[in-house]
Amino acid sequence: MVGVPAVTTCRWERLETPQPERTRRMLRQVLQAGLRRSFQTLGRFVASHPVFFASAPVLVSVLLGASFSRYRVEGDVESLLVPKHSLAKIEGNLVDSLFPVNRSKHALYSDLQTPGRYGRVIVTSKRGSILDPVHTDLVLQVQAWGSGPPVRGPGVSGRGEGVRSARALQLTYYLQARGALTDRVASQWEQAFCGELGRFGAGHPELGLYPFTSSSLRSDFQASSVLAQRPLLASICVCVLLSVCCCSMRDCVRAKPWLGLLALLSIALSGLTAAGILNLTGATYNSTYLGVPFILLGHGLFGTFEMLSSWRRTREDQHVKERVASVFSDVMLRYSGGTLLHQVTLGLAASPLTNLEAVRLFCRCAALGVTVGYLYTLSFYAACLVATGYLETGYRHGCFCRRVPKKGALDSKPRWYRCLMYTRYQDDTHTHNAIHTPNASHAQTLTSNSILTHTHIPNATHGHTHTPNTTHSHDHTPNTSHGQTHTPNTSHGQTHTPNTTHGHTHTPNTTHSHTHPSNTHNPTTSSDLRPRDSHLLLGCVRRCYGDWITNTYVKPFVVLLYLIYISFGLMGFLQVSQGSDPSSLVAMDTGTLLYARAQQRYFSSYSPVIGFYIYESAPYWNASVQRDLLEYAKGFQRISWLESYLEFLTERNISTTTQSRESFTRMLRLSFLRQPQFAHFADDIIFAERGEGEEPEMAASRVFLVAKTTENKREEMSVLLDTLRRLSLTSRVRFLIFNPSFVYLDRYATAVSSPLRHSLIAVLFLLGLSSLAVVEPLVAVWLSLTLLSVQFGVLGFMTLCGVELDCVSVLCLISALGHSADCCAPLLATFSSGRGDSRTVWVRLALERHGVPALQMLICYIAALLPLAAVRSNLTRSLFRCLALTAFCSALHTLAFLPTLLTFLPPAKKTTSRPGDRGEGEGPREEVECVEMVDSTRVVDQITTV
Repeated sequence: MVGVPAVTTCRWERLETPQPERTRRMLRQVLQAGLRRSFQTLGRFVASHPVFFASAPVLVSVLLGASFSRYRVEGDVESLLVPKHSLAKIEGNLVDSLFPVNRSKHALYSDLQTPGRYGRVIVTSKRGSILDPVHTDLVLQVQAWGSGPPVRGPGVSGRGEGVRSARALQLTYYLQARGALTDRVASQWEQAFCGELGRFGAGHPELGLYPFTSSSLRSDFQASSVLAQRPLLASICVCVLLSVCCCSMRDCVRAKPWLGLLALLSIALSGLTAAGILNLTGATYNSTYLGVPFILLGHGLFGTFEMLSSWRRTREDQHVKERVASVFSDVMLRYSGGTLLHQVTLGLAASPLTNLEAVRLFCRCAALGVTVGYLYTLSFYAACLVATGYLETGYRHGCFCRRVPKKGALDSKPRWYRCLMYTRYQDDTHTHNAIHTPNASHAQTLTSNSILTHTHIPNATHGHTHTPNTTHSHDHTPNTSHGQTHTPNTSHGQTHTPNTTHGHTHTPNTTHSHTHPSNTHNPTTSSDLRPRDSHLLLGCVRRCYGDWITNTYVKPFVVLLYLIYISFGLMGFLQVSQGSDPSSLVAMDTGTLLYARAQQRYFSSYSPVIGFYIYESAPYWNASVQRDLLEYAKGFQRISWLESYLEFLTERNISTTTQSRESFTRMLRLSFLRQPQFAHFADDIIFAERGEGEEPEMAASRVFLVAKTTENKREEMSVLLDTLRRLSLTSRVRFLIFNPSFVYLDRYATAVSSPLRHSLIAVLFLLGLSSLAVVEPLVAVWLSLTLLSVQFGVLGFMTLCGVELDCVSVLCLISALGHSADCCAPLLATFSSGRGDSRTVWVRLALERHGVPALQMLICYIAALLPLAAVRSNLTRSLFRCLALTAFCSALHTLAFLPTLLTFLPPAKKTTSRPGDRGEGEGPREEVECVEMVDSTRVVDQITTV
């Protein structure tokens, strides 16, 4: 799981702790040791077959890449951006079944139910009224190109009524597309409609024309992918350059610039494989998938830079296979835990629990890509690491792959050539190998019946007193480092007489033991300034930043910075608003966005036409029912058959409240609806036949309402929808209200936030559950708090940056859980596992080991994001802001907040002290050591002494 400590030990410490806690601690040790041994075996196997593991991912990617012939773009944008299980969709289906759209040329129907194919244009005048004769002639030319004179709307008479001046007018042309052939023709007409109006507007600059069709939203939504092609290529180039620089060093042999390029190639192959799998399964693509490569990039670079950092900590005198096995043992447990966190967050958001299709499809694609990327890191990138390891062992240049000349041969070369071929690899390796020569063996030399008790912790410091002609043996782990100064013919920092060997000669039944503090690790000596660690960022962190961030005078300012961070996050959190408008996700300077702005400017005083549908039989002749229905429509502009019918009866001195059902219905059918000015109301009433000779019954009816609104049109519509729905639950008349735009408003806040909430709860539950067996409990607590803090900051700051809570921002918030865990978990694990030194020392070591890979990943990640800001699209702008804020908040926590807070908050560090220095109430500790007894006939393992 995430955050498993990287330090293993052969010494167990018996403390005065409860039995359940001691049992869980032992279980964690056993599980961690087993997992590390498994990854070590896997690393050794990969290093033994590098050609297969390097070629297999490439072959699979090429084969699956051929499936791009099945590439399809999603055509139904409404299905992506509308909550899948919304009440508005059910109401729309009921309305369609009750009142089919009358597409007759003699009736005007607006966007009341399902408009189908249509074309609209808003015409404005830049000077004067649009109804001036000069402008009217031009408008008539637009009507003539369309489909003829406009049809007068229902319920509008021309007696004494007219508009003297207008700033804008909107023309709508409806198309009949009942089959596949006519639908294709209508689609071509819509394209020609927009093109012709564009040319007409260019020829008449005194008019402003804003066309819009039924397919404009789909084409403009997908246009973001086309506009982002060149910036994405620039992102790749910038990321390649920086990743190569991050893998380079001054030492030409130890530098591995090709690994930076191969890391990105591994990520690209994983994306190609995931895309091929999606193509074979019939998946479609949409513009929200632009964020998937950045999720793969962040997680992939985290694993590759951690592996490279671990490689540089291994012993250079080891074989390449053993070094790769050590890297797998050290890194893959953390990397597997980070991948599991990504799978939990993305997988749960991709489940049927998610009500927003765009979020579900994006998370499904990202989860698949992360899984394939994890496998390719274990195979392809590890095989590339093996290849570069052999280059290093062969004393070859890390970039040009040619053998580096000896030091003497370089003296006659030019200065630039000596600078290019600079290395201290051979000198350092010879110095290091002096310890491991045959006469200074690093294996155990034991005589019969001797007992050797030696506990060695990785990177621990050894100081021994030796006498001449003794043999000394150790049991070292792969990451052992030695910080001793050696003179000729000496080792381990001791003074030897000539012709002495590095060892101890043990007589039978004697015991030689080295006493170390239980479960301690001395990071100060392990982080000595070795030439092979002379990477620029590592040197800056080790020599400058680590000391500066842990300085006593800097800590108050960092705490103050965190309080400011929380304050601004809270300020933005309290202002979060939902972004249910689909026009906010399209490319800029497109017809959809220009039309939406013009409609908001000129037609925002009134809401869209709302259908008020009574879907059950009601006693319309009853006075109380009439009063209730008139009360519901009060305050709206309305087109109501009921009001017109009641006025019709009043004009003829017929009572509106004392009639029976038969007389009320008979007068409505045979007199009212046969009047020419009221004939259009026949489409608003559904009659159901009763028995023979009986008057039909009114089974359903509808009324059209228009509300007066202000600038916050969508918010007011959402409030109106909720208010009328609550009213329908208590009314005696069963009714519903519907408009096609309601499908974007209905329960949108719940639909867009539920996947984020589910993913966050699942991650916290997983961390709590894993703390019982795999992860240290304090690591789980710290990581949970860090994830919550990063999420809170990203949500607050994105609101302050003008990003609303829509499907794109929720996608970024879900991915931020895994991204922040990748950055912070290794740091927390290394700090919590340390014993024997102060908090400050362990914070510095954690920054050296894991802060540098996190910083390298963040540099490449942010640089790859920058070209995305140049894309003129609302979708990519939201994507860039959210992902950049995720990287910024993760960097703050990894490099500033956590290193400071860990120096004075739990977990505490137990330093080695003299018996007289123990704190009050701290009892003596018992140390349990595992020893091995060897004789000529048998081997007795695990002889325990206290």
